[in-house]
Amino acid sequence: MAASDDTRMSAVPGATRPSFAPDYGLVDAQSGAGLLPWSWVTERLANAHNYWIGSTRPDGRPHAAPVWGLWLDDAFYFSTDPHSRKGLNLAANSHIVVHLESGDEAVILEGKVEALRDAPRFGRFADAYDAKYQVRPDAIPTAVVYELRPQVVYAWREKDFTESATRWRLPTTA
Repeated sequence: MAASDDTRMSAVPGATRPSFAPDYGLVDAQSGAGLLPWSWVTERLANAHNYWIGSTRPDGRPHAAPVWGLWLDDAFYFSTDPHSRKGLNLAANSHIVVHLESGDEAVILEGKVEALRDAPRFGRFADAYDAKYQVRPDAIPTAVVYELRPQVVYAWREKDFTESATRWRLPTTA
């Protein structure tokens, strides 16, 4: 995990099996065999270049789009213009899903985004974003930076899905 002076998530979340239909053949949830470590998730989130955002249009239709983003301080950050399709969707409904590009090593985040308004966190985000993508996120003055502190995270490896499928439920923030 990225170093942080933000103490919202004080401990590594506990891993369990996701609730899938029995036909999926997942290994018994009680055994804990094969559960992925949280570090497996954070490493992939930190090292990814592109992420997929799933949001909902005001009329209820789904919308998916790739974005650049960061895993920093136990949260996922990305930016978009408030008048873009993503921006309009998030203004109407802040629930999103974030997925990495790979289906072979899946990481899926679910939760609600908030506009990032904290100046120190924005500074850390802007510096890390510039280091990763060689562009300042504040180069587009109308863009809004969104922060997702996931409520649920799913991850698995396709090659051993029945053993590696893992879910984390994270504490919600006030």
